[in-house]
Amino acid sequence: MPTKSLLPGAHPVLSCIEAKAWETGLLGGDESLEWAAMTQAGRALATSVLEDACEVGGLADDAAMLVLCGKGHNGGDALIALRHLLEARPRASAVVLVVPGFSRLRHLVRRAVEDLQRAHVSRLAWLEVDGDHDGRDAARVWQALAGRSFDLCLDGLYGMQFRPPLRAPADWLIELINAHRGIRLRVAVDLPSGVGEGGDEGDAAPFQADVTYATGIVKRPVLFSPASGRVRYLDLGFFDHARAQQTRERVLTRGVLAPLLRARDAASDKRTFGHLFIVSGSRTMPGAVMMAVESALRSGVGLVTAFVPESLATAGAARLPEAMWEPMPETPAGGLALEGRSAVVARAARCTGLLVGPGLGRERESLALMEEILRAVDVPAVLDADALQPGLAAARPPQSTVPRVLTPHAGELARIANEDTDVDPRELARRFGSVIVAKGAPTRLTDGDIVHFSLFGGPVLARGGSGDILSGLIAGQLAQGVDAIEGAARGVVWHGLAADRLARSTGQHSARVTDLCAHLGPVLQELAHG
Repeated sequence: MPTKSLLPGAHPVLSCIEAKAWETGLLGGDESLEWAAMTQAGRALATSVLEDACEVGGLADDAAMLVLCGKGHNGGDALIALRHLLEARPRASAVVLVVPGFSRLRHLVRRAVEDLQRAHVSRLAWLEVDGDHDGRDAARVWQALAGRSFDLCLDGLYGMQFRPPLRAPADWLIELINAHRGIRLRVAVDLPSGVGEGGDEGDAAPFQADVTYATGIVKRPVLFSPASGRVRYLDLGFFDHARAQQTRERVLTRGVLAPLLRARDAASDKRTFGHLFIVSGSRTMPGAVMMAVESALRSGVGLVTAFVPESLATAGAARLPEAMWEPMPETPAGGLALEGRSAVVARAARCTGLLVGPGLGRERESLALMEEILRAVDVPAVLDADALQPGLAAARPPQSTVPRVLTPHAGELARIANEDTDVDPRELARRFGSVIVAKGAPTRLTDGDIVHFSLFGGPVLARGGSGDILSGLIAGQLAQGVDAIEGAARGVVWHGLAADRLARSTGQHSARVTDLCAHLGPVLQELAHG
């Protein structure tokens, strides 16, 4: 399959059938290799659970955990993760529901049971759920769980070989677990149990996860099922030493940021790294352009000039003196006036990248100014926020081939497409000859060919201003000469990792978007140290 944009640091998203074939080719049915992969998956799962639990108060030292263990390898992953979690929390305990009973477990899952028993037997309660039809199993499970609270529930019942519908005892067990009000964090291993190929879940509701950890390979159904909650990718190295098939859907990894971990040329100066023009802002929304300028300054670009309404320039210079603040004529309402066009165009020869939109407002005159600038300044550009209008998205100098990046959320995506229904960002990218960054859960990037998913970030980004910071990061990459799809991917991953780090330090509820920028540098330092 021909492709235009196979990004380094992006891995394929596969169907469950394709993923099974890939794993078979990689591990070849060798139990020693399968056990090593299961051990690695369980350890990575435990590490990630401990990290992500910090966003909701952490996993207490005396945490109570509930594990749903099926007969397949997902059950083994969950048990190995539980062993590491119990080691990390020495006063924690766990109830393990084994479905459909110990006698049906595969060999490696039984091995995981034995290892867990040897390490933590005194802190475990086991309950076999073999699916009898007289109601005794349901009564026993209800008696074991009723009135109890659990800090964590790990779902390891079914994996990628599941085919709907759910049958007893899994159907009523999952219904019971979904309805249990005493579970604080619900985690699915690889896929929520009950989600099958193509997302066809059958009649019974699947396990409703807060977080799903895709282990080794991101299977397509996990990205499109509402039951998945937040999706995380645990890269186990399955694609490190082999050429994966070229799929039209791929997932971004931390590897996208590898170029930012290299030393810069010792002979470079500020002009080496580009000059970004930011033309935006209004008196009613001064904070948006401030955040965009701050993130641009942290993006690695050499120079930033901010063209803002004259009433904002002094405050901007006082807050962010590294940027050059150019006061522009403003309308009576405080937006950018059309007469400021010449101030931008006259300096265009110095410009290597352009950002328009953050805090711009929708005054007709300000939008007309943006269109004039976009038709006159032929450099890579990022359009965000109020600049995401159909006319502006199409505005270019004659015969221009420079790249554009549009960064809409769902409402803005519909607006620039002039459609009320779900919009395919791939089709929109082709229409406007641009890279589309469709912000959401998950964020999707496409140049019209491949769709790249970013699974970094999360609910902490559901705040005003987070998009302004993202637009500054992406524009800073483009101004440095980075290709549009790669610059967009770097910005999205960097932004998402900083958001993860922020959420773990403050929790999801009390975080401030303006604190994101302080985590951009530490993210790169931590990546450099593995």
